[in-house]
Amino acid sequence: MTNKMITNKNFFSIIGFILILTAFFSCTKTETFTVEGVIENAAGKTIVFEHLDITNVSVLDSMKIPANGTFSFSANRPEFPDFYRIRIQNRSIVFVVDSTETIVIQADFNNFATDYAIQNSPQSELIQKLRISVINIQNQVSALNQISNRQQHAEKLAEIQAAIDTHRTMAIGIIVDNPLSSAAYFALHQQVEGHFIFSPFVPEDFRYWAAVATSYHSFMPESERSIQLYNFVMEALREQRQAQHSLALHELIEAEGKTYINIVLPDRLGNERALSDLIGNVILIDFSNYESVHSADYTAFLRELYERHHRRGFAIFQVSLDRNRLLWEASTKNIPWVAVRDESGLFVQKYNVRQLPSIFLMDRAGNIIARDLPFNELNNIIEQLLR
Repeated sequence: MTNKMITNKNFFSIIGFILILTAFFSCTKTETFTVEGVIENAAGKTIVFEHLDITNVSVLDSMKIPANGTFSFSANRPEFPDFYRIRIQNRSIVFVVDSTETIVIQADFNNFATDYAIQNSPQSELIQKLRISVINIQNQVSALNQISNRQQHAEKLAEIQAAIDTHRTMAIGIIVDNPLSSAAYFALHQQVEGHFIFSPFVPEDFRYWAAVATSYHSFMPESERSIQLYNFVMEALREQRQAQHSLALHELIEAEGKTYINIVLPDRLGNERALSDLIGNVILIDFSNYESVHSADYTAFLRELYERHHRRGFAIFQVSLDRNRLLWEASTKNIPWVAVRDESGLFVQKYNVRQLPSIFLMDRAGNIIARDLPFNELNNIIEQLLR
């Protein structure tokens, strides 16, 4: 019953949006739209009106704000719903233009990017909520770099993860409610420090990209944004299929003493790191994640092992399965061993990892001699292999 109700809600949301699109497409390209309003405490400042396409920002117009704070811009209406912004210095307000003829914005320069009122554009109101949420997350991440105390750092990371989870819940609601909406498209493309909050290459997120891409491709196939979404989803789908074809390779490492499968992934700086480069050492291959509630204790355990043995030829090759790249990068900033992230899950499947953490121990010749050893036995076995 619940699924049916949700399906009907989505259906009517999409139908309603299609009616908006129908009205929108009936307009000619010569018709215009207007964005106008009042910006307080901004007299004499330059306000810039810009178009946001997929890869570029184009300046459409600008003006000096008069003493009464009023502004007004007009432009040709786009062929498909599209994104624009008004900007004062480095502060901006993003809005979407669909069938609306006039968008009214009221704001104060002092909190221009977050605390503003926008009229005649429900999609832009949703975009405002999404932007404010990400701005708050970004501010927390920036503050994280100033924390040196280990306990406080861990607590702040937990706060950031909670904020990201809250944001994702809100964004998923917007996407599921109407995958054809501009707000759903915007939610998919939000980033923190250059990293997508929703990645089409993460299986958990793929469904949302696929839902929006399917809606856009069905009703606006010629839109550049539809084509972009389609390409993203198809690339992710090809990678998933490649991973599935590699599943049989886990047989190479199921039994002790079999040759390892090489792992090549980028570290937090984007440098490719290969497991094969460490051959000659006793290597602990570690599959884990920093999002785990036990991460701090587990990392302390690995650090103790590493500091005790690495001068004698012991190495750790850590493959993280963290969903959030930003948190992973912050967590591995001061890690002394090789730390990479398996965003696609390809090597998790190749190594047939079924639980986290999961460890494999390799001798100096590159043979996997054990997997998932009890922690209280690991130190003694490493000592034997290092002799």
